[in-house]
Amino acid sequence: MHKADIHKGYQILVNRQHPIKDKQYFKGQLLPLGHRFNDSLLEKNTANLLGQLLDMIGAEEKIVLVSGYRSKKEQEEIYHSSLKEKGKIFTQKYVALPNCSEHQTGMAIDLGVRADHIDFIRPHFPYSGIAQVFREKAARYGFVERYEKSKEAITGISHEPWHFRYVGYPHAQIMHNHDLCLEEYITFIKDYKFGEKHYCFPLDNKKIEISYLKTDANSMDVEIPDKLCYQISGNNVDGFILTTWW
Repeated sequence: MHKADIHKGYQILVNRQHPIKDKQYFKGQLLPLGHRFNDSLLEKNTANLLGQLLDMIGAEEKIVLVSGYRSKKEQEEIYHSSLKEKGKIFTQKYVALPNCSEHQTGMAIDLGVRADHIDFIRPHFPYSGIAQVFREKAARYGFVERYEKSKEAITGISHEPWHFRYVGYPHAQIMHNHDLCLEEYITFIKDYKFGEKHYCFPLDNKKIEISYLKTDANSMDVEIPDKLCYQISGNNVDGFILTTWW
């Protein structure tokens, strides 16, 4: 693994303190979920899991994708337009700076309940009805409500019940179980250093182990048995999160 790779992966933290570093990070595709999403883009696995979740809860005609992937240029346009129309205070609360937006990763989605008029910046996604059904099932498909009201002081973003982020399973479930936002989860998992101990997540008759690897050198090697399925993600801070399925 190379040090530059800490800026890539499903568990990367993106905020004002940890902006996107890799300009070539996003590799997206058209979201294959029907005409109602127009030409919105999402990262491949994010798109597929979102589609499965919406199909599972029967939300095809009830929930719309308001915003998915945005380029840096698009984020700049949205930010400056909001400054002009809504003012500085509103914009700082609800619109991320360019390169500090999760939407630029292709793994963030803004959802809204279908309506004749939908607010692009603050779509209606209540804690009731089909929106709440989605929210209750989200973690099993790798999604978390990214900006909860109780975490405003930590995330630096005002409550956004419509904004969800794909971090993958079981990470989303662990965050839900321990009431952690992504900033807290990145710190939480550092207690499980590779080679010393790991976080064990039981799954049916198997188990998933998660550990943290800090990177100090430009590259590092990690030995993983051939029989194991695994995933490595940077945290966009100082190291990697290793997930193995036993």
